[in-house]
Amino acid sequence: MLAPSENQYISFGPEFGPRVLVFVDTEEEFDWTQPKSRDSTSVKSVKSLPKVHSLMRGFDIKPAYMVDYPVATTPESVEVLRALSENEGATIGTQLHPWVNPPFIERVEGPNSFPGNLPREVERAKIKALTDAIAENFGAAPLVYRAGRYGVGPNTEALLDELGYRMDVSVRPYFDYRAEGGPSFRNIRPQLYWTGPERRLLELPLTSTFTGGLRVFGERAFELATRVPRLNGLLSRTSLLGRVALTPEGIPLDEAIQAIELLVEAGTQIFSISFHSPSVEPGHTPYVRDARDLADFYAWWDGVLTTLTRAGVKPASVEEVVAAAHAQRDGKASAGLAEQAVSV
Repeated sequence: MLAPSENQYISFGPEFGPRVLVFVDTEEEFDWTQPKSRDSTSVKSVKSLPKVHSLMRGFDIKPAYMVDYPVATTPESVEVLRALSENEGATIGTQLHPWVNPPFIERVEGPNSFPGNLPREVERAKIKALTDAIAENFGAAPLVYRAGRYGVGPNTEALLDELGYRMDVSVRPYFDYRAEGGPSFRNIRPQLYWTGPERRLLELPLTSTFTGGLRVFGERAFELATRVPRLNGLLSRTSLLGRVALTPEGIPLDEAIQAIELLVEAGTQIFSISFHSPSVEPGHTPYVRDARDLADFYAWWDGVLTTLTRAGVKPASVEEVVAAAHAQRDGKASAGLAEQAVSV
């Protein structure tokens, strides 16, 4: 998962793309400046999701709501999301926040907030508990998973494969969380690829790219800039080098549009965008602190989705991408068998 080889990456034909998917990390509200706590389980902001959902549906987007345990087990939040799923065709996926997800075995501390750092049996038990809760309360087993804090580990892909998942969306290309005890996603392209022990699990990374005049040097230039005090900030302010992930949280609209234009020109086939559900109400995340920030949040979505639409990027669902990837692989396998038969 963290070091895909070239033959794991998937390229669809021109009839498929370009396409866009939106993932919503649908979770409890908590103070981002404080240590994680098992007591932070309020999910009141979920009631405000229908407004942003309506905006996305206006662009034919069918979001994937990646729900964690407090959301999946609170009747009020389940009711809101079930309505969006049943009436609007949204996907219900899984997001594991281990500190609020049973069984409560591990200590609540920094490294353990990355689920992939947990012992295999503990990580499995937590994923299984969340998977079962979603299946019971939403009527279907989830197919797509995201590790909280992008915290995949050495056992994650095998566990997801074992538990019936078909897609993971935990990879954030060009970002490195090792200083906090998490994984590194360096040298991974923002492109769909096969992973897992049997190569039947799909990895769809969050769309990220480099912008500016030095972008052709990519990660090497960015890594060098981070080693020199204040150089990274200087390069960003002078528009020589920036790193942009497609999210309304911390990424200004103009930078997101510039990144999209570069990615479209480069032939990107799938755009993956995400945000945290508490950002739909002021005061829950550092990205939306007041009414003005919330207005900017909605303006970001309108601007980004309008830009994608004008560029010919069409919506896709998790289920459509999974089906297309398997159809392509099965087609190649059939073609390979036919070639062998002819040669014999």
